[in-house]
Amino acid sequence: MIQNFILAESATDAASKTKEILAQVTAWKITQAFVILALAYAAIRLIDWLVIALSEKVAKEWRLRVKQFLPFLRMGVLTSALIILMNLFLNLSQENIFAVTGTVAVAVGFAFKDYVSSVIAGIIGIFEASYRVGDRVTIGGEYGEVIGYGLRGVRIQTPTDNIVTIPHNQIWTSGVSNANMGRLEAQVVTSFFLAHHVDVALVEKILYRVAHTSKYTHLQLPIVVIMEDCHWGSLFKLKCYPLDARNEFLYKSDLTRRAKYLFSKQQISYPQLLKIPDTAASATAHQ
Repeated sequence: MIQNFILAESATDAASKTKEILAQVTAWKITQAFVILALAYAAIRLIDWLVIALSEKVAKEWRLRVKQFLPFLRMGVLTSALIILMNLFLNLSQENIFAVTGTVAVAVGFAFKDYVSSVIAGIIGIFEASYRVGDRVTIGGEYGEVIGYGLRGVRIQTPTDNIVTIPHNQIWTSGVSNANMGRLEAQVVTSFFLAHHVDVALVEKILYRVAHTSKYTHLQLPIVVIMEDCHWGSLFKLKCYPLDARNEFLYKSDLTRRAKYLFSKQQISYPQLLKIPDTAASATAHQ
């Protein structure tokens, strides 16, 4: 009983202090808040532009390292803006903070639980580095390059140039596949579908030659050819690394185009599609 009485009295005091704080909210303070938010937004846009521009000016091997400063700088601007706004409306006194957190926290927690979950996941993601700006990742079935790291989510540019925003809290329930983990290089796997009777040694020789002579290939990293026998034919996979992960699709096209030319020159055949007879047509013809 005493404990319940104390809790009820504390809630009453918190409510009264909240009313006092709300009574001090003026049009001038609201105007200041809008100005602070506008300045914070402008600062974030300016930081994005400066960091991206700088990353394109420095040496290639430093490009991703420069871009990886973006989340920390954004977080600094947002944290500063939040502190200024709290001081503007709450004066950051112990009593005011207790009053607001005591009465508003529950309501905000229920209303914005998914948003808060994403923010917390984003903060954890900065330190765990599951994905960073410039990484090529697959999250929730979406693949592309990380081009933005916001407070709530990460922005991915897909191979078709779509911009997909994925909330950070996806990392609680989904796996994150990262192809390069902050490095310039990311392995590219190119598949070739050939007939059963091809000369395996010749095909492997051609694929190794194609990889070694491509202008995109990072020759200091492994080049591997693997083969798998399937019911329809032979599947060859060429695994190698471009000098820059940005060139992933140009690299794959270059490898495929030159390999097809050499296959044609050596008369290496592709799997033949089996023609399945039309049962209905056959029955009609038989009648």
